[in-house]
Amino acid sequence: MFAGFSSARFLTVAFLRQSRYSHRLEKSQDNLFAPFAALLSTQLLFGSLPVIAKTVLGVVPAIALVGIRVGITAIVLVIFQTFRGRFWLSEKGDYWRLGVLSLFGVTFNQLLFITGLSLTKASNTSLLVVTIPVFVIAIGSVIGTERFTGLKIVGIILAVIGVILIIDPRKASFSSDTTLGDLLIIINSLSFSIYVATSKTLITRNGAFRSMMWVFVFAALVCVPMGVFSFLRIDGSSIEPMIWLVILYISIFATAAPYLLNAWAITEVNPSTVAVFIYLQPMIGFLLAVIFLGERIDIYFIFAALLIFAGVYLVSKKPALPET
Repeated sequence: MFAGFSSARFLTVAFLRQSRYSHRLEKSQDNLFAPFAALLSTQLLFGSLPVIAKTVLGVVPAIALVGIRVGITAIVLVIFQTFRGRFWLSEKGDYWRLGVLSLFGVTFNQLLFITGLSLTKASNTSLLVVTIPVFVIAIGSVIGTERFTGLKIVGIILAVIGVILIIDPRKASFSSDTTLGDLLIIINSLSFSIYVATSKTLITRNGAFRSMMWVFVFAALVCVPMGVFSFLRIDGSSIEPMIWLVILYISIFATAAPYLLNAWAITEVNPSTVAVFIYLQPMIGFLLAVIFLGERIDIYFIFAALLIFAGVYLVSKKPALPET
């Protein structure tokens, strides 16, 4: 009798534990949809930047564009957070922490990227951003937030191969004329990687929207004065209204929106997952060219896209929860 009771009790406990495990696993999988959608949207918005920014850089100096872009984004976020009533931080120490974070995530990132883009080719830029996920995982492994696993290494390799197939390094021109721009893009990748790898705890504690508002406010203190000084050196009256509309688009839809989506995603998934989604940018750029420029998709693109998606899946795949 006691043996039967013990067996029944054991099976009941095992069933309940398994049910809790299955529920946790199902909940974990369901919770991935929203951050993945946010990361995909981020890459769609960021992916349009190099080509669009190139049209503006022909008229507006790089530093001036950064100042305008960061300033408009800061104003939009301040207004938004004022209406939400979520302006100030609860911990005073987080102000200087977000100030430091803004240097790597916005100030250095924007100045290096836009200046580098003005000195090199868009194809070079697209090829060099593939260093970001590698930097993120390397930095994360040093500070203890990431672990090099076989799946992540294989995933990164597959995604890199896919990006190289899409871009075709033969189209890139790493000549002496673009060397400085290429170097600035690489340093920009390192700067943004430091931001992604170290921002999770701070952004989670303060919320994505409030954190990004202060990040851009601090960045504006540096970038806006530099941008104003640069802008005063040109004839602003000669800038066509269409260029101003493009600058407004860059500021809101290619800066504020993706930064907010990216910041929120950082609070939900590992930094390495956030970084590896950057591999989708070249593919998105090619698809936009197909839609708007009439370019054709060939078998190499399809194969490369499969490799990139496989790489993103492997890096973002969560380990199975242990059975209890």
